[in-house]
Amino acid sequence: MVGATAAAAGAPEGAGAGAVRTDEPVLAKVTLTVNGQRRDLEIDTRTSLLDAAREHLHLTGSKKGCDHGQCGACTMIVDGRRINACLTLAVMHQGAEITTIEGLGQPDHLHPMQAAFVKHDGYQCGYCTPGQICSGVAVLEEIKAGIPSHVTADLEAAPQVTEAEIRERMSGNICRCGAYSNIVEAMTEVAGARA
Repeated sequence: MVGATAAAAGAPEGAGAGAVRTDEPVLAKVTLTVNGQRRDLEIDTRTSLLDAAREHLHLTGSKKGCDHGQCGACTMIVDGRRINACLTLAVMHQGAEITTIEGLGQPDHLHPMQAAFVKHDGYQCGYCTPGQICSGVAVLEEIKAGIPSHVTADLEAAPQVTEAEIRERMSGNICRCGAYSNIVEAMTEVAGARA
């Protein structure tokens, strides 16, 4: 073992590796449609979708809570499905349609889910609210599309908007202030407005 170590120590740096290591990041071009606008970026391939939105597109509504996919503060809607943007690389979403909280509504024209959160006081500190709202919008679309959850009792029937369904589906979005009952009320109202 000593001879192998000595031989490796005497070899030129990078010998046998085939590639020269540099400290420069690997950049890639990615095109995303964010909130209805085509956005062209050249970013480090290690950049999460959350960091691309916050640092490169200056869309700071989605929050970096835990950066481990455990809190849901970074939830965005990508091609119609909710995802934790901190757990996915931006380069994985070439050509994707992405909706952040900024794309749902504006202060003078709120999305129905935003208006319901205000009406039912579905937030306190507001840090998790963008992720909660994006997730809430996507949850109602999941139910409408007939996608079952862990608590869906009858897999042959279309799932219904119930408190149990909402709580189960929203369980990945943590509210440290504890506004859960108000969030359920807001989502129930929006679901009723669709019927």
